[in-house]
Parts: sequence; C-alpha cells; structure tokens
Amino acid sequence: MTADNPAGPLGGHLDDDDFPAYTMGRAAEMLGTTQGFLRAIGEHRLITPLRSAGGHRRYSRYQLRIAARARELVDQGTPIEAACRIVILEDQLEEAQRINAEYRRAGEAANPATAA
Repeated sequence: MTADNPAGPLGGHLDDDDFPAYTMGRAAEMLGTTQGFLRAIGEHRLITPLRSAGGHRRYSRYQLRIAARARELVDQGTPIEAACRIVILEDQLEEAQRINAEYRRAGEAANPATAA
C-alpha cells in the first residue's frame, strides 16, 4: 500500500455503503434472485445502479439492502410495482424520522430548560 492508495485496490471503499462494488451477476447471486429482477426494480426507479466505464451495472451495499426488501415483498405476493413503491415510502419515512430526531436533539441542546 502506498500513500496514494492507502487501502489497496479499493482505495478505502470497504466501509462505504454507497460504493458500487457489486456487478449485476454478483448482486443477483447475493440476493438469490435473477438479473431480470434487478433490471425490473431499476425500471421502476427503486434503485439506479451506477455504470462502470464499460457500461455494466454496479450496485452498492445500500442498493442491495433496498433490493432485498423489495424481493421480500414480491416473495409475499406483492406486485413488483407496488413493492417498489412501498420500499420507496419506507425509505422516505425512515429518513424523515432521522431528520426529525436530529432537529429534536438540536432543539433540546439549544434550550435545555424546556427539555426537562
């Protein structure tokens, strides 16, 4: 390892949930699904894989978690379009709750007398 490349060939991306480290084939294998399923959830705009220099789809760990949730819903009989919408709404709700908790903590820190 060198100063220019501190973590080897991945350049320190091993802990990055958003780094597009997985090919379509590997992602499908990890999820126990088909490449067609990954294409379908991409068409429904649940996830948008990044493209390699050669144009191949690449997926991050975060995207694989989202895809796995969609697969759970589809396996339970939910149509793929509805599953994608449900996962999008779940993700938006989680983000809104996280932001709300941050605002609440900031408000309590700014005015500790009203928090008691």
